Amino acid sequence: QVQLVESGGGLVQAGGSLRLSCAASGTFFAINAMGWYRQAPGKQRELVAAVTSGGRTDYADSVKGRFALSRDNAKNTVYLQMNSLKPDDTAVYYCNVRLRRGVSARESDYWGQGTQVTVSS
Repeated sequence: QVQLVESGGGLVQAGGSLRLSCAASGTFFAINAMGWYRQAPGKQRELVAAVTSGGRTDYADSVKGRFALSRDNAKNTVYLQMNSLKPDDTAVYYCNVRLRRGVSARESDYWGQGTQVTVSS
């Protein structure tokens, strides 16, 4: 089994900051990528930021320069530092981990339960 534990959501005023964290635990061979997605009411889930095992990080255009993703490989944890938050950033944020359970296993996606981020104007 693989478990993802998220923390750090909440309510903040526009211009404020929040930090999300997601820790993966359980039995697996390798984590290939970790990141965050978000889903606002009435909208599709979208990528916010993700980092591969090779260190490549991708950001949504809407968060570039404001959000920073970091990863602690020893702790299997990914962090999302969100600065200069805007009301448009309001959404449920989901942690995503792409991993292989065994050396010859295919990649699988695992999702956290989601954490609410609300930015007031």
